[in-house]
Parts: sequence; structure tokens; C-alpha cells
Amino acid sequence: MFAPRDPDDYLLSSERRVIRVRRHWSYLLWDVLEAGALLAGAMMISYLLPDNAGVIQNVLWYVSLLVLLRLAYFIIEWWVERIVVTDKRFMLTSGVFETKVAMMPISKVTDLTYERTVAGRMFGFGTLIVESAGQIQALNRLEYLPDPEEVYDAISELTFGDKKAQAERFSMIKAQRAARGKKMVP
Repeated sequence: MFAPRDPDDYLLSSERRVIRVRRHWSYLLWDVLEAGALLAGAMMISYLLPDNAGVIQNVLWYVSLLVLLRLAYFIIEWWVERIVVTDKRFMLTSGVFETKVAMMPISKVTDLTYERTVAGRMFGFGTLIVESAGQIQALNRLEYLPDPEEVYDAISELTFGDKKAQAERFSMIKAQRAARGKKMVP
């Protein structure tokens, strides 16, 4: 009831999911380091205060609790957010308390740019910049994307590839799943 919907719930019966990922774990790295530094600072100040500074000690521990709750919220928010690419559109579902779904049709894509920094190469993430017919879309910049080469290749194939070959491959996947007895929505 309070959990966000699964991104697959937003797919049409005629859509085929190609990719479903969450942002790379390094997306949280700055928040974790910030929380660690704030907690270490609070502990040092608490240690240096005299024993008769009970009110200040309490305030420091409440601030530390707020820092931990804030970090927990960021982690939950990261966990819930999904990037979904289907054969028809891009979707970004997010939100812990309020669900947000950003969507852009694949047919609107005019250009893809793929960027990967040194840190991205070391940790395995990249940025995909999606451009559409002169408009800034909600999904124009997907940062901290895990396995960006795979995502880039799949989106390039969907956007600029042979539509007839994609339809044949999708029919073959449906036939293979039917042969294995797996249920697939038509």
C-alpha cells in the first residue's frame, strides 16, 4: 500500500522491456561521505566538551540522528528509483512518498551522447545524454548509469536500428518463451 509501484506496472501490454536498472551505487558516495564527516565531527565535539555540558551533548546526538535519518532517506530514494527502457519509451520512476514517472518516447530521440569519466571507468558508470527534436526533456541526462555501453548499444539499436529486425527478434523471443512455457503478455 505505501510501497511505490513496480516500474513494470506502468508498461503497456504491447511494450517489451529492454533495460531496467537503478543508478550506480557511486551515486550515493558523496552523501555517505558527507554523513560520515558530520558524524565524526559531532563525535569529536562531543568528546571535547566538558562533562557538565549535557544540553549541548543532547543536541549533538539529536543532530547525529537527523544526519543518519537523512542518509537513510537518500538510500531509500536511490533504491526506489528505476530507469526503464522499453522498445517504445524511456521511463524514470522515482519517489519515496510521492511517485513520479518521467517518460519520453523512443521515437522522439534524435541524438545520443555517451560520456564516461575516469572515475566512471574505474567504478563502472557513465552518463547518457538523450536529445530530442529541439526540446529539453525530463530524461535528457541520465547520470551514474551502470554498464553504460550496454545501455547505449541497446538504445542505439532501438532508436536507429532496423525496425523489421527488431520485430522479428521480438517475435522470436515470444516464441522461445512460449516454448519454455513462460507466460508473456501479448
